[in-house]
Amino acid sequence: MIRIGIILGSTRPGRNGAAVAQWVLEQAAGRTDAEYELIDLLDHPLPHLDEPIPASAGQYAGAHTLRWAETIDRFDGYVFVTPEYNHSTSGVLKNAIDYLYQEWTNKAAGFVSYGAVGGARAVEHLRLVAAELQLATVREQVTLSLYNDFEDFTVLRAGDVQTAALGRMLDQLTLWSAALREVRTGRILERV
Repeated sequence: MIRIGIILGSTRPGRNGAAVAQWVLEQAAGRTDAEYELIDLLDHPLPHLDEPIPASAGQYAGAHTLRWAETIDRFDGYVFVTPEYNHSTSGVLKNAIDYLYQEWTNKAAGFVSYGAVGGARAVEHLRLVAAELQLATVREQVTLSLYNDFEDFTVLRAGDVQTAALGRMLDQLTLWSAALREVRTGRILERV
């Protein structure tokens, strides 16, 4: 079974991301194409990047890094739930991504963002980061506006349009995750 991690990319007090990630998990729970699990960065406190060797070497020194690597390595794909801060993603999410390399490589990613303009600029930044990690991103994404998709800027009220977009994104994500699992295991090469 394909395994998808839903990464909650904010640790800010009063974060809207918790409701967004829970909504993604609830929508995904009714699907039969993959297993979905919430990964809350509050549960993985990582200091500002403190590994002495670049992540691409795969030589992690810190116990916190090893735990994080084990968590991320379990999944075939990811949904990044990201706020938009200053035209980018959160510092804590970028830091968590930067800790690892191989654990992200040849996997798939989709995005659910939120902010004043739906978090679209945060996703554009994350797509560039993902490309460097060889993390394939799907086209469909969900952008939640604090003005239109939240009541009083705090209570998520995702409508049918957003729910449909999430379904399409998860369709693409599970398909790509399955295909890239074949790449990672080398089975794709056996067919060539």
